[in-house]
Amino acid sequence: MARKLKTFVTRLGFFDLAVAAPSMKAAMEAWGIKHNAFHRGDASESDDAAIVAATMAKPGTVLKRPVGTSEPFREDAALPAGFSLPVNAPKDRPPAKTKAKTKKAAARKKNPPAITNEDKSRQAAIISFESARAKRDRARAREDAAAKRDAEKRGQAVEKAHAALEDARKSHQDRRDKLTRELDRRLEEEEARWAKERRKLEAALDQARKS
Repeated sequence: MARKLKTFVTRLGFFDLAVAAPSMKAAMEAWGIKHNAFHRGDASESDDAAIVAATMAKPGTVLKRPVGTSEPFREDAALPAGFSLPVNAPKDRPPAKTKAKTKKAAARKKNPPAITNEDKSRQAAIISFESARAKRDRARAREDAAAKRDAEKRGQAVEKAHAALEDARKSHQDRRDKLTRELDRRLEEEEARWAKERRKLEAALDQARKS
């Protein structure tokens, strides 16, 4: 029986991502995220009707929208306003420019499009998101460093305790061997003393019987 799909959302770079998947693990695989984003609080399940409808229409497909916006999720969402990816044209084959294009480019350069409040809000949201992510990364790095130091301390403590145990065990064995040797020596002396005394007493017994 097929597992019921759920809608999961996260943020990655300049985009909000959404996908319909049967589990959190499947969602992270679709996003290409290796760490547990749900455990870290970077991803969650969504019950937003519009988002659920969009993802359920294309289950398993990663949909996206510009971060900090309420635009519909789609496969080919554009970058947030004010952001673009650089495109380098081949240096040996510069694109031909017509006079009309040159005039339009000059006009755009002279009169650039005004930045709206919405654009500013989007940019501020992106900067805020990146700043928060950098802060989380620094916090995780500090936690990892602290955990490493604690592990090293525990390892040193275990090694020290193990060495102390081995020294005590060796000392005990040495004392035990010494006592064993001493006991063997005293037993031999006692046997020799008894043999001498027994011979003397047996001789006295024989003499008494003959008299």
